[in-house]
This record gives sequence, structure tokens and C-alpha cells, in this order.
Amino acid sequence: MVFLADSSSSRIQRSLGRSMRTLRSNLFRNDPPAGASPHAGSAAVSENLTDSLVDFQLQQLAVGSPRGSDAKSAASSAESVSEILELSRDFSDCSGFSSDISGELQRLASAPPAEAQPSPSASAAADAEAYEFVFALSSSSLEAIESASVESIGPAVGACVEALGASSPELKRAAAAGIRLLAKHRSDFRALIGASGSIPALVPLLKSIDPATQESAVTALLNLSLEEENKKPITTAGAIKPMVYALRTGTAVAKQNAACALLSLSMIEENRGAIGACGAIPPLVSLLVSGSSRGKKDSLTTLYKLCSVRRNKERAISAGAVPPLVELVGERGGGTVEKALVVLGSLAAVPEGKDAVAEAGGIPVLVEAMETGPTAGREFAVHALLQLAAESPHIQRLLLGEGAIPPLVELSQAGSTRAKRKAAMLLGYLRELRH
Repeated sequence: MVFLADSSSSRIQRSLGRSMRTLRSNLFRNDPPAGASPHAGSAAVSENLTDSLVDFQLQQLAVGSPRGSDAKSAASSAESVSEILELSRDFSDCSGFSSDISGELQRLASAPPAEAQPSPSASAAADAEAYEFVFALSSSSLEAIESASVESIGPAVGACVEALGASSPELKRAAAAGIRLLAKHRSDFRALIGASGSIPALVPLLKSIDPATQESAVTALLNLSLEEENKKPITTAGAIKPMVYALRTGTAVAKQNAACALLSLSMIEENRGAIGACGAIPPLVSLLVSGSSRGKKDSLTTLYKLCSVRRNKERAISAGAVPPLVELVGERGGGTVEKALVVLGSLAAVPEGKDAVAEAGGIPVLVEAMETGPTAGREFAVHALLQLAAESPHIQRLLLGEGAIPPLVELSQAGSTRAKRKAAMLLGYLRELRH
């Protein structure tokens, strides 16, 4: 892998215009395949930007589950966490994973030239070259970008970093969009960009008053954060608090990509408390309530990861997360039921969560999900009910009143190994209460 500090470093010192000419000659010299639309790759990527980020991160949670627990501790609440992570693999599929979920390739490629031509106040030659670069990049085929070498992309990265420090808002917007696109797919490009000095330059743009600039900065940092070695520099650059600001104030795409970026940063365990302390939980709950289907799924996954910290569980409950979670379980559609059950199971592990679920009418909803839902949903539902009933005679009585014993008996006999074990444990609680 070649970094900016190596053979590319001298080229980054060139003028902006020369960098652009170098990029155009090296990166875009390959014509698209005969008969292919110049935007064919963009459309293909957009079609694949579905549920893969949420599912990919849930699978990563499963891979990263705690190890080394003895048999006794495996039966404790810690075992519940590792098992719920294992269950997540039953409905996870990372085969279509793509970092930037917003479909910006299609949007940039279809933008009319007048949208990004320099304004009279930004008519300097360097600015014009930067805009020309963004258009060349956004209208190029994915094949041209994907087949470029790290050495050939170095000048483009250097030019974008220069432009991020420019006084022109238009030029900053163009540079953020360029980095966003270059960091989209390739790990070696992300590593190169992360080492270029772009991260500290992108962070202030998270609070930009221009929605397009803010969105591109959020998404560029999301894409960069997928490279493991970039996570700590992003955190060190102070990105968490302004990323939360973007989560509160951004466009719909900026909000859901900010949620994904915070999820990515939360893979560093010590970041989870900081993300919660910076106020991320309330806007995540807002995204859960009023976001698109995509936004709700991103919010669910990020909440689940953050709520591995007890204080964040309390913050989520205080922010009103439980009622919309119960509602999502009851909707039985949109691909959010299982994920909502996972988060409810996490919140049910604390006393405040048990009370909140009961007050939101969650007991009958969970019993119904256990009785009539799909296989994976039934397993998540019985896990959540077991968490609720543990050390809570009040919840146990509510379960008896909702007729939970027949579906529990059925699940204990015909469910998966995990479901059988959890159903048997919950039946044990209820039978003790009846006697």
C-alpha cells in the first residue's frame, strides 16, 4: 500500500490545477466498456444499498461477542448478550455491504452541470479546476475508479485536502464530495485518505450551515471510519460531538449516515459512553420514530451497540425509546421486527426497562410475537420476555395473565435449541409463581 507520505507525497505539493490534470490523465484514461452507460456502475451500486449496513454491523457484533466465559457465567445475563449476538447471524447478510448508503453516485452523476459550476465569487482558476475534478469524478464509471492505483489517486486526494482549507464554501463542498466518493469502496483508498490530513479538515464541516456540505462531510467520515486504522484519528479529531450535531440537524441522508458513522466509531468500546454523553441517544430515538425505513434500521442497530453500556440504556429509556420499539414489534413488517426485539431485550435487562416495557403495553405484543412470529422473531421475543421476567414477579404475573404458558410449552418442544432452553427457563419462573 502506498501512502501520501511515500511516493505520492511530492505530487501533493503541486498546484491544485496540476493535480487535477494528473488525475484526469491517470484515473479517467480508461473509457467505459463499449455500449455501456457511463453511469451503469452508479445505478448498480444504488440498487444494492438496502439493508446491508445494518446486517453487516450486526454480524460484526456477533463476531465480536465476549469470549472465555465459564459455564456458570454463560447462564447469566452476560450469556444473554452473547446469545443475542449469535442470533443476529440468523438474519444478517453482509454480501451486499456498501459503506455509503445514500446513493450519491447516481445523484452526482445526474446533477445538471449548472448546479456545480463555480459562482462568480469562486471564479479563480484553482476553484474552476476543483469543480472540474468533481464533475470528472462523479461522471466517471465505477470501473475507472475501482481500477485506479493508489499512486494515481494520490494527487486527487491531495487536491481535495487543499480545497478543504480553501475560503470558498463552494470549493469546500466540492472537496468533501470528492473525498466522500473516493472513500466509498476501497480499503487502500480509505487508508490513503486517512493518512492525508483530510480527517481534521472534514470535522468542522459537520457543523456547516450548507446541507449538501454537511451531508458530504458526514458520509465521507462514515466511509473513512470503515477502515479500522481511521477510527481512532476520527475520534481524536473531535468528531463525535459534531457528528451528533449532524444527527440532530442534517438532511435525512445525513442523519442516517451520521447514525452509521457513530455505530462504526462505537466499535471502539471506550467511545460508547462518550457518544451517549454527547447527546446521541435522543436524536437516535427521534430517527427511530420519524425516520425512513432505512433510518429506523440504522437507528436500531446503533442504539443496540450503544446500549451495551448501562448508562446508555438508561438514556434510551429516558428518551422514550421503548414505546416506538414496542410499536415496531407490533407492525410485523418493514424488516424491523427482529431488530426492535433485539433492542427491547437489551433495555429489558435493567429495572427501568422492565417498567417501561410494561407501561408501553409491550407484554401482550411480545407474547404474540413469540406465539405467531417467524422463527427468528420468536427466539428474540422469548429472550426479551426472559429478560423482563427475571427477578420481577410483577412481570411474571402479567405473563400469566396474557396466557404465555401454552406458546412457551410449544416453543420449549418445537423451537431451536436456544429457543427451547430460554422457553424452559421462563416456564420455570411462571410455574414457581403459580405454586
